[in-house]
Amino acid sequence: MVDVTPQIDAVTRSLRTEEFDGAPTRIQTIGQEYPAGIDDVWEATTTAERIARWFLPVSGDLRLGGRYQLTGNAGGEVLSCTPPADGSAEYRVTWEFGGGVTWVTVRLTAVTEDSTRFELEHSALVADVPAGMWETFGPGATGVGWDQALVGLALNLGGLDGAISPEEGEAWALSDDGKAFTRAVADRWAAAHVAAGADREQAARNADATYGFYTGQAPEA
Repeated sequence: MVDVTPQIDAVTRSLRTEEFDGAPTRIQTIGQEYPAGIDDVWEATTTAERIARWFLPVSGDLRLGGRYQLTGNAGGEVLSCTPPADGSAEYRVTWEFGGGVTWVTVRLTAVTEDSTRFELEHSALVADVPAGMWETFGPGATGVGWDQALVGLALNLGGLDGAISPEEGEAWALSDDGKAFTRAVADRWAAAHVAAGADREQAARNADATYGFYTGQAPEA
């Protein structure tokens, strides 16, 4: 079994609101440093064969202007793609799911020859978020999902010891260890929400609702 406790503190999480084309946009950022060179992290996060090892099977054209589809999840268009050069790399895609469109940007920065910082930004127009969703769940609704994905990436890149295949991930998420991890990261997203200006009690209620959503349990009393 994999001990994911170190992962909770290894990941950074933040939330901010900015204007995008004149519209208020919430931007969630999650990041982690991995013991792997930037070329390896780039390959792990941009090639179909490697993405399937830690996240989900993906089909389509993963080049600039191409369209992709994650099995059972989002699809979209590759909007920009800058391979590693001078210690940095970046790509940006649309994230189209359930009839809505948001945006994901991944940035890589070489820390040393053998370590790389991965940072993912997920941006959504405030007006496009379904009514009541943010008020109920806050940033944890999407944030916990990204935390779970980064567990897979950490295992793939040597940031964690052990192995959980994507096929085993759903069962693990509903195990006692998986639920404890979800509880912890839901609370960390609540802390990020408070740091961005949210009321502490409301953020705690959001974290409870998020935990219940991901684990199929009623919020804790």
